[in-house]
Amino acid sequence: MKPVPYWLDTATPFSGAELGPVEGSVDVAVIGGGLTGLSAARALARGGASVAVLEKGKVVGEASGRNGGHVNNGTAHNFAALVESLGLDRARAIYHAFDEAVDTMERIASEEGIACDFRRSGKIKLAAKPEHYEKIARGFELLQREADPEARLVPREALRQEVGSNAFFGGILHPRSAQMHVGRFGAGLAEAATRRGAHIFEDAPVTTMRREAGGHRIVTARGTLRAKQVLLATGASKLGPMYFRRRLVPLGSYVIVTEPLGPDRIAAIMPTQRTATTTRIIGNYFRTTPDGRLVWGGRARFALPSQASDAKSGRVLEAQLRETFPQLGPVRVDYCWGGTIDATQDRLPRAGEQDGIFYATGYSGHGVQMSVHMGEAMAAVMGGRPEANPFRDLQWHPVPGHFGPPWFMPFVGLYYRVMDRIS
Repeated sequence: MKPVPYWLDTATPFSGAELGPVEGSVDVAVIGGGLTGLSAARALARGGASVAVLEKGKVVGEASGRNGGHVNNGTAHNFAALVESLGLDRARAIYHAFDEAVDTMERIASEEGIACDFRRSGKIKLAAKPEHYEKIARGFELLQREADPEARLVPREALRQEVGSNAFFGGILHPRSAQMHVGRFGAGLAEAATRRGAHIFEDAPVTTMRREAGGHRIVTARGTLRAKQVLLATGASKLGPMYFRRRLVPLGSYVIVTEPLGPDRIAAIMPTQRTATTTRIIGNYFRTTPDGRLVWGGRARFALPSQASDAKSGRVLEAQLRETFPQLGPVRVDYCWGGTIDATQDRLPRAGEQDGIFYATGYSGHGVQMSVHMGEAMAAVMGGRPEANPFRDLQWHPVPGHFGPPWFMPFVGLYYRVMDRIS
């Protein structure tokens, strides 16, 4: 079993990083070489700006390459709850921003000729309890009328057409959703950014940032750069001012990938081969790969990733997979990995400008499509178009009692487990 992401292990790595020192001046410094940063760099360079991307490790080596490969529309929330919280107009606008994010990924893959197995598979959200399906059904008319006319309910008696399991009680289908090979897309996006003129520096962690006359002074392990503008496009819970670290919670997310299952077993468990998610708070997400594997992910444990934590979480995920699809038998697990995602308290992304630093962050486990979309959006914002940011003016309060390290996560995990049992 390989302790590395399947997506990165099966993609040709990006090889166009700059070899020289980090020095000189640019219009924009992008901190973070994940999907947000690469998308922003591509758009900014395409618009004529001089751009440097500063990545502490390798491009798409963190959350951007360690996810489930879902490109889903729809938010993490029940649409009715989002309407109750934000009002109909704002809820609808945010919902449609996720639709547009899927379109953005498809467009960029086409424009840049990125061979990443992008496919409009659709997504099915599966009810883990009968009452969960009842809740989905109650809000369905509002969702279909106001935000997603293509969505449709899938009652339990029709569910076998979608998923070969007795573990679920119905679901809701979103045909606009997609899937892709995120490792290949990320490497292709980095190549596209360099073709447009961006300079990408790997192994260049930022140590300090300071505002000065005319812009910012950024010190890295490979030298010092001056930039008129800065975009923070990385895990801001670990980097940047305390403002971000108080508002973001780093969560561990874990994934396993099976051996190739063959067409018969794939047809038995996922005949439509959509992306799938479940309704539990500590739920699962899964899909197949073009070479016939099953990708199975989830929170598994409320511990931050490490080699030991990844292995323990992998065993939890494997048990969940076998319980959901017992017909697979003793299937071999070939990959197991963990990674950190940044979550906001309400699970909605945030983007804007704070103390002279532009940012896009807090994707809360729904970042594959939104990170790429927000990279383009923030490039437009930095070019003088604030209306391009779908999350502008969205209030962002600090997490009570959070001043850096997430000391409270074991208690949150316990609370979520209790809620999953009783609700």
